[in-house]
Amino acid sequence: MTDERGDVLEKSVTIHRSAPDRAVFVEEGNADGWIASDRTVPIER
Repeated sequence: MTDERGDVLEKSVTIHRSAPDRAVFVEEGNADGWIASDRTVPIER
């Protein structure tokens, strides 16, 4: 994501476990924007 000048804007996403088999992803500063998933996989970097 970039601003009007083209500078890169970074947002942090945190992962919370609401149950043993469920992960909830929440964007920093946006408590209304979240995604829940029953299946997640590790990210390779």
